[in-house]
Amino acid sequence: MRGHSHRAGRTARKRRQKHESSARSVSLCHQPQHVKLWKFLHHRGFSSTLLQPALFTDTGRGLQTLRTIKPGQLIISLPESCLLTTSTVLHSYLGRYIKSWKPRLSPLLTLCIFLVCERHRGEASDWFPYINVLPTVYTCPAYFSDDVMALLPASVRRRALEQREAVKEMHSTNQEFFRSLQPVLSQPTADVLTYEALRWAWCSVNTRTVFMSHASSSFLSGPDNYALAPFLDLLNHRPDVQVKAGFNDVTRCYEIRSVSGTLRYQQAFINYGSHDNQQLLLEYGFVTTANPHSVVYVDTDLLCDVLRGDRSLTQKIKFLRENSFLHNLTVSSDGPSWRLMTALRLLSLPQTLYHQWKAVLLGQLVCEEREQWSVRMAKSLCQRLLQDTCSALDKPIREQLNVVKSLRQEERCILGSCLKALEESLRHNDSPLGAVN
Repeated sequence: MRGHSHRAGRTARKRRQKHESSARSVSLCHQPQHVKLWKFLHHRGFSSTLLQPALFTDTGRGLQTLRTIKPGQLIISLPESCLLTTSTVLHSYLGRYIKSWKPRLSPLLTLCIFLVCERHRGEASDWFPYINVLPTVYTCPAYFSDDVMALLPASVRRRALEQREAVKEMHSTNQEFFRSLQPVLSQPTADVLTYEALRWAWCSVNTRTVFMSHASSSFLSGPDNYALAPFLDLLNHRPDVQVKAGFNDVTRCYEIRSVSGTLRYQQAFINYGSHDNQQLLLEYGFVTTANPHSVVYVDTDLLCDVLRGDRSLTQKIKFLRENSFLHNLTVSSDGPSWRLMTALRLLSLPQTLYHQWKAVLLGQLVCEEREQWSVRMAKSLCQRLLQDTCSALDKPIREQLNVVKSLRQEERCILGSCLKALEESLRHNDSPLGAVN
C-alpha cells in the first residue's frame, strides 16, 4: 500500500474529474450480507461515517465517500480485533493441530486452511459475515485454463503458470496435514480441503491482505506479514492516488490516511504500489487503463528469435545473463528502456570486440552505425510483440476473463506509441535512444 502521486496539471485534473463523474454507483450497504458484515465489525469496535460499500460501473465493488475527505484526513481505522491474522488462527480450534505439526506450516498456508474451514462451517463460523462477502471466484492466473494462459504475453505466461503450479503443489504436498484435521470437520477432508477450495483461499489471501509485520511464531515457518482486513479490503487501486497506510501501534488499529483528499460521493481509492499491468494481473487479477507504470516486457526467447542469424548470439546471451542484463528488458509508450537499448548495443558488437562488451553495459556509446542497428532491432522486437498482441486479441476470450483482453489492449497502445518513437528516431538519427524506466 505504498502510495505514489504528484501534483497533476489542469488537463489531468479535468480528465480525472470527468472520469469520476461518468462512473455511476449504487449503494450496497442495505444488502443483507453487508448489513451482517457491518454488525460483525461494529461488535468488534469498528465504526465509519465516511465510507459505505457501493457498486461502481467502472471498477465493480468499492467504497464510496459520504462526505468530502480532506487532504491528510484519516479515512479508515480498523481495530486489531477486526483483522484476521495467523494469531487469529493459532488461537482458534485449529491452533492445537497447527502447533503440533511438523514440519511447520507457512503463514500463507495457515490462513488459507482457516478460510477453507470457516467457509465449510458456514453460519456457524464467527467469521462468516466476512467470508460471505468475499468473491466466490477470482480472475487471477491460478484460475486460468490452458487456452486462456495461451493468450497471455510470453513474459507473464511463464509467471502465471508458476503461480498455478505453486497452488497445486501447496495442495498436493499437504494432504497428510489436511487429513489430521478430520476431527474438526463434518465431512471427509478430501471433500472439504479440495484443490478448488484451497485455490479460492490462496487468491483471497494473495489479493486482499494488507502488509502488517508480526513477531515470528515458533509454530510457523517463514516471515509473516499478512493481515486480512474486512471492509478495508473493498478499497480499490488507482495508480495516481497517494495514501499513508499501516498499523498504528498506539491505537492498535490499521489506519489509512488520505494525502490528496476525495470529493463527496466519489469512490475512495488507495495505491497498491507502483505496479505495471502485468504485475497487477498476476497479483490482483485486474489491470488499469492508462497505467503510467505499464510497460511491455521483451522475453529472452523473442530476443534470440529475432537475432537468430548471429553466430555469436549464444556467447552474447550468456554474457548478458552473467551480468544480470536479461531481466526487465522493456518498452514503454516513450520508447525502449535504457536496459533494452544497452543490451541491443552489446548485441550489435562483433565477437572480435569482446573487450568492449563490459564497457557498453556500463554506458559506453557505440558508433552511429551500430546505434542505428540497435534501433532497428528494437523496432523489429516491437513489431513482433505487436503482432502477437493483435493475434491474441483476434481470439475469443470468455467474458469473465476480459482482464486478459484489457491487458492486451493496453499493450497494443504501448507498442504502437513505442514504434512511432522508434521510427522518429530512425528518421532524425540525432541522439542515442533509450528511455529510462
